[in-house]
Amino acid sequence: MWTDQLRIDSMAVHAGRDDLAGLGVHALPIDLSTTNPLPDIERGGASYEAIASGGQPPADGSAVYARLWNPTVARFETALARLERAAAAVAFSTGMAAMTAALLALARDGRRHVVAVRPLYGGTDHLLASGLLGTSVTFCREDEVAGAIRRDTAVVIAETPANPTLDLADIAALVAQAGGAPVLVDNTFATPVLQNPIELGARLVLHSATKYLGGHGDVMGGVVACADETTAAALRRVRAVTGALLHPMGAYLLHRGLATLPVRVRRQQDSAQQVAGWLAHHPLADAVYYPGLDGDPRGLLGRQMRGPGAMISALLRGGFDQARRLTGGVRLFTHAVSLGGVDSLVQHPAALTHRPVAAQARPPQGLVRFSIGLEDPGDLIADLDAALSRQKTPSAPQPAARSATRSRAPHRIPARRRDQPADPPCRPVPADLPRPQRTTPRPRSTAHNAAQEMPARKPTA
Repeated sequence: MWTDQLRIDSMAVHAGRDDLAGLGVHALPIDLSTTNPLPDIERGGASYEAIASGGQPPADGSAVYARLWNPTVARFETALARLERAAAAVAFSTGMAAMTAALLALARDGRRHVVAVRPLYGGTDHLLASGLLGTSVTFCREDEVAGAIRRDTAVVIAETPANPTLDLADIAALVAQAGGAPVLVDNTFATPVLQNPIELGARLVLHSATKYLGGHGDVMGGVVACADETTAAALRRVRAVTGALLHPMGAYLLHRGLATLPVRVRRQQDSAQQVAGWLAHHPLADAVYYPGLDGDPRGLLGRQMRGPGAMISALLRGGFDQARRLTGGVRLFTHAVSLGGVDSLVQHPAALTHRPVAAQARPPQGLVRFSIGLEDPGDLIADLDAALSRQKTPSAPQPAARSATRSRAPHRIPARRRDQPADPPCRPVPADLPRPQRTTPRPRSTAHNAAQEMPARKPTA
């Protein structure tokens, strides 16, 4: 289509809208029909067969039933596929519905083994570890993928930047290690604005569309962009049977959100660079996790990603108690799960998003994750400074600690001295913003030793 030749800012505004002029409308239309008229029995049956088999409604046929296909959803899918430079995209009711459908579509014909690179989003990790879908899993580090591949491997799953420690995985290297097994990349943190995994050899690219694609915290959805139509058709067949179709109103909100995605991501990224640079100087931050803050030794920024993004994690000195004081002390940040919206959020992964993850792979208790929104970075820094400067409050009862080790050594950026400049890509902190107040430091401990784990939640079906 003609939109394929546009730059991403223009494409984000116009993709998926090719038929609007012919319909005589300017804004995206919303079709809430649950059922559709059939031209006759024969063409109605042929339409049903075509859509249920993973195809599109015939030109002379019918969309039949909303569980099979919806035009509002299809426009969003077309737009996202253009942004991800993919052959097609398939949308679902949530990100986890999208991941479930991908596993069901790929794990067949005797191939039921999954290789998963940790760290991953906690929901994905738990789904794989539970074996709920009849798959087996080998969790590994990025450099162990080749050794984990088996004859029955159905897919390699990786998230980059990873949740919650922002580890970057080399997608092209993962594809080479996979040895022909399809690679699925969770691109939620980077978005199509900063990274296009299909161009690096990935077969599938997954988004929790609830996050950056929607961008306003008011819609849930998931979407998988596919390198080929065959994979997309397999996903549509699963969606038709399981009924996990994205609601048309959600598709409308997500499609509308795409128009401002590049503008939002770049502004959020600019602010995140300043916040990360400020945190890296703070005496209560043992480590700051943000792409490029370590100087990007593998050169993935620029070669794979077009920027570091707007997610930050920090390991706080003082562990769980300090994390509790921070999350309870902020005023501008909202203490809540999720990410990618216009307002800034902070949360404690070990207690929330990664609570169901096995103890040896769970984030440490002192780790907090920030999603930077569209507020002024100076106000965000002032909010964090005030929360970190508040007097210690009596400790709340917390779950019994258990010793645990991480499945991989964390990629830590030690907090810098105040007289040290932040490494690129962090922007300078404006002179009128609050400077971290130095306190008498306690002896530092690594995330490896400081971790005190929450009790594991029982697997759920």
